[in-house]
Amino acid sequence: MYQIIATSAATALIFMVIMFVTAQIKKDNSIVDIGWGIGFILISFVLLFTTNQPDIKDLLLTTMILIWGLRLAIHIYIRARGKGEDFRYAQWRKDWGKNAAVKAFFKVFMLQGIIMIAVAFPIMVVFNSEGDQLNAFSLIGFIIFVFGFLFESIGDYQMYNFKKKAESKGRIITSGLWKYTRHPNYFGEAVLWWGIGIVAIGSDLFLTAFIGPIVINLLLIYVSGVPMLEKKYAGNKQWENYKKVTPAFLPFIGKKG
Repeated sequence: MYQIIATSAATALIFMVIMFVTAQIKKDNSIVDIGWGIGFILISFVLLFTTNQPDIKDLLLTTMILIWGLRLAIHIYIRARGKGEDFRYAQWRKDWGKNAAVKAFFKVFMLQGIIMIAVAFPIMVVFNSEGDQLNAFSLIGFIIFVFGFLFESIGDYQMYNFKKKAESKGRIITSGLWKYTRHPNYFGEAVLWWGIGIVAIGSDLFLTAFIGPIVINLLLIYVSGVPMLEKKYAGNKQWENYKKVTPAFLPFIGKKG
């Protein structure tokens, strides 16, 4: 397992160094968001090609990560194309002043690399266990993954179409999946990572696989997901009314307001 962790960590951190250099050339640190999904794809493929005899569970998980990572990277690229640096990173660049590059390296790129390593634990666990066969948990995890993936993808697609309409400018989307949760994309992301973790059940050290979904859920709910966007729209009258009737995270049953 130590070798698997070391290989994954090296892949993630080297990739983030490359992303950092690219960001400095483009003067756009928000490209790290595009690289998020790609980083997991790289980890999966590096482990796939350095494993002596990949088994069926290795191939299943690699396929899941590939589909999720590519979709996410393409979506973020299309969403950000031609809009310049995302408001979060632009504000940090302004706040950091002349030390912006150094602080971005550690606080954005290296930090995301470390988080990526933690979230990738279910991938490492599956590749660490040789000769794994698919079991009932593989199917359950895959079904949960598909549900989360579709929930996130549909939510993103609905938001993309909403923003394309001229009459949507300055307004808040309250239809589709956004009627049931203020952050269907984040909810779907959280769910699909639980699915990935469940696929690892039956592999050696499978309990450590749940480091990944736990970390991503904590980040989305309490740190970089929901809180940052909620802060952005705070004070917007339509948003405040939307909050009163729509759960923040869990559809239907989540806490409102």
